[in-house]
Amino acid sequence: MRPNSQALKHKSPHGTEREFGGTLGAICIPIFLPLTVLFLICVSRSPEASVLQWPPLLPSTDRLWDPLAPMLLLGWIGLHACLYLLPLGKVSEGLVLRDGKRLKYPINGFHGLCISSVLLMLLLGLGAPLGYLFELLLPLALCAIGVSFLFSIYLYIRSFWAPSHALALGGNTGNPLYDFFIGRELNPRIGNFDLKYFCELRPGLIGWVLINLGMLMKEVELRGSPSLAMILVNCFQLLYVADALWNEEAVLTTMDIVHDGFGFMLVFGDLAWVPFTYGLQAAFLVVHPQTLSSLGAAAIIALNGIGYYIFRKSNSQKNQFRRDPTHPSVARLETIATATGKRLLVSGWWGLVRHPNYLGDLLMALAWSLPCGFSHLLPYFYVIYFTVLLIHREARDERQCRAKYGLAWDTYCRRVPYRIFPYIY
Repeated sequence: MRPNSQALKHKSPHGTEREFGGTLGAICIPIFLPLTVLFLICVSRSPEASVLQWPPLLPSTDRLWDPLAPMLLLGWIGLHACLYLLPLGKVSEGLVLRDGKRLKYPINGFHGLCISSVLLMLLLGLGAPLGYLFELLLPLALCAIGVSFLFSIYLYIRSFWAPSHALALGGNTGNPLYDFFIGRELNPRIGNFDLKYFCELRPGLIGWVLINLGMLMKEVELRGSPSLAMILVNCFQLLYVADALWNEEAVLTTMDIVHDGFGFMLVFGDLAWVPFTYGLQAAFLVVHPQTLSSLGAAAIIALNGIGYYIFRKSNSQKNQFRRDPTHPSVARLETIATATGKRLLVSGWWGLVRHPNYLGDLLMALAWSLPCGFSHLLPYFYVIYFTVLLIHREARDERQCRAKYGLAWDTYCRRVPYRIFPYIY
């Protein structure tokens, strides 16, 4: 098998702009982020749960490996690959690619979540010890990290057989370390099976819900019933995942799908970082139970509800405007014309701040942490990390939109001066 001859004859120009610290970031991030995942899991299970403890806690080798872990992980990924292929739901087209084509995507992630839930309920009814996932957290995370590296190597190698127009503009720099990290190929597929789209919302995101359920069942084993704090964390995060899958079609216009290549950055994020760090609150509550008052629980539920309302309404408004600017719900919104022919919203939710969906996201993130109390920093890792992530993502959006829309973007920024937090930032 040889690289495509046309790809060799017509190589796309190497990109020059490098993100995430360039080569240094491409070396350090694949080393330190996997270690961070393992460290955070160890801390969440320790009596002190201190992220500032030095030297950090090191797990024994027998806690890092369990032969059941790789079987469960590969079985879970295989299950969702099969669910992806089921002829359920509709098929949607993505945005136009550089070669003028539009790829087709199955919109059946929510079906996958429902079928997974039914299977899990059946397993619980048969007496399956889902609480054992608490003991398997470290081995499962280690296996997910290993799969991420192996899968990323495969993606990097196969990208050299892809035609030049199929490469991501930012992932073809000619620097092997950076290109491996950021991803060379934009939409790698095996037949009609889109590898990036599959990983984006399927095994990792739904796996996050499964791990949370395992933590809840472990608490039931230890204390006879789940705490209110554990129930809130599970419900909040299940709502978030279900919403993402119900609105799966919206992911087709996101930066991950449209702009970023599929390399270690996204693979590790999808398969290891999301399921094993986003649900740290549930793992923390197993070892560090918290008591919530009715008033405190009501306030946290209200905060999550407000965040979800802002997040969903702003995203729905944006998606509706992209699909059909003449729809009655968005037809009267004020816009700014751009040289590309597209228009920028400057009223409604998108006239309040430039990223109202990020604001809602952060309010929900805070609500997920509050049931864990204020005695430890660890449960707030997610909201701190997510704040940094969204500020960084907003900066990436800013650069790309300024390059794309030019003077129209400057006008938009003057009309909508605040980025995420009204009157603050």
